[in-house]
Amino acid sequence: MPKPIIIDTDPGIDDVVAITAALRSDELDVKLITTVGGNVGIENTTRNAVDLVTFLGKDTPIAKGLGEPLVLPAKTASQVHGNSGIGDYRFEAEANPDLLSNDNAIMEMKNYIMKSADPVTLVPIGPLTNIALLLKMFPETKENIEQIILMGGAVEGGNATPAAEFNIYADPHAAKIVFDSSMKIVMCGLDATRLTSVSFDDIAKLREQGNVGEMIYQMLDHYKQAYSEKAIVIHDLCTIFYLTNPELFQVKRANINVVTEGDEAGNTIADFSDEGNVLVCVDADVEAFRRKFAALLD
Repeated sequence: MPKPIIIDTDPGIDDVVAITAALRSDELDVKLITTVGGNVGIENTTRNAVDLVTFLGKDTPIAKGLGEPLVLPAKTASQVHGNSGIGDYRFEAEANPDLLSNDNAIMEMKNYIMKSADPVTLVPIGPLTNIALLLKMFPETKENIEQIILMGGAVEGGNATPAAEFNIYADPHAAKIVFDSSMKIVMCGLDATRLTSVSFDDIAKLREQGNVGEMIYQMLDHYKQAYSEKAIVIHDLCTIFYLTNPELFQVKRANINVVTEGDEAGNTIADFSDEGNVLVCVDADVEAFRRKFAALLD
């Protein structure tokens, strides 16, 4: 039986690839997509989510979430993803307006989780603003959340600052709420995601696999400006591959403390312990990851 999941996202090029993989997986049942400000502003991330689901011919509901962090001013990564969030790519089909809920992301998540017959897995691949508010406003939802598998953080080094990974840096106060919640969490951070680069030869082969492959190719091609001409990293895809193939990753149990202030804001400090509530991905089977990426659209 497919695993029910909710994806909380700030599309974002790598978000688009992760969402596409999830929606095409027979092992996952994406019940809801919620948007958050992050890679670009909330209007663009929401538009990108609706455009993508329309393009893929799916009817997965989408709910617009928070555009601002809990405390700090908003930050974006438009220098990596482009002003729209998806490079120079443009979806040509008219977006399906029926996909977008009239209710906000927090309420939609709460309502689905509480009525679900099966425990739900949350997959946040952007800043954790929506997830933090869900847990604070509706703590009863914790009883029907199986786990949280998130892209964010790092044990060593960051990409937004020397100390912090972008998703955590963008809203460290929200991240602290989530990591301090005692929920079962899997942290797919930079320690593992940086290892899982894919070559542009593999990316180019996607062009042979129809309009979805062409879409992914064109978006990832934009990444050359931020990465290199040879290989790029698709950070958010690691969460989906962890869900379907956890054996690709080596994990260590830890407690995670998030620094919220000063030059170290966004730093995720790991205290490795058998008592920890977080499984930290510390290594990955790179060749197996690349093979799985190459078969993404099979």
